[in-house]
Amino acid sequence: MSRLADIRNEYNKGSLEKEELNENPFEQFDKWMKEAISAECNEPTAVTLATVNNYLQPNCRIVLLKDVTNNGFVFFTNYNSEKGRELANTRRAALNFFWPELERQVRIKGTVERVSEQKSEEYFQSRPRESQLGAWASSQSEWVEDGKELISNYTALEKQYEGKQIPRPTYWGGYIIKAETIEFWQGRSNRMHDRYQFAKIDDTWEVKQLAP
Repeated sequence: MSRLADIRNEYNKGSLEKEELNENPFEQFDKWMKEAISAECNEPTAVTLATVNNYLQPNCRIVLLKDVTNNGFVFFTNYNSEKGRELANTRRAALNFFWPELERQVRIKGTVERVSEQKSEEYFQSRPRESQLGAWASSQSEWVEDGKELISNYTALEKQYEGKQIPRPTYWGGYIIKAETIEFWQGRSNRMHDRYQFAKIDDTWEVKQLAP
């Protein structure tokens, strides 16, 4: 068995100079996201969402980014899930995008709010029918006896809504993480990575370079 400590890669696919940064971090993020999509990065919209519970236990999982506005980053989930409960309690979260094909990361920290009912409704109705049924069939993060229970729920819902529009569950919708800091990280050789952090001060963004 190989030693994990011996696994290492040299980062040499790019650099990031301060003068290259867009003064608006959301426009900089949009540029990098488009480049990740063009480079056919695996799951470019996948992002690690970090939350914390009442015992200060950090928790993280992958979600899919569904929208970016000048206010923040949007994803959708079950409000009653573990992450939903933690977001309701703390109203804070962090995101980490990683595009290894480009040797880039984007780290985001900020406050959390639910998006409007209208926005949640519009996105839910745009989803594939199978995904809509899945939102009803699964009580996300709850214990189940076995997978057969989930399949049974799904099958029953298929019959119930056959030929009908599937309504959005009241416990399902979107969140927006309103960024307070956004950090852009570009891998460099010799571990001398480029790191720039945007911090929101009142209504303006200030950028500083961070040591790698």
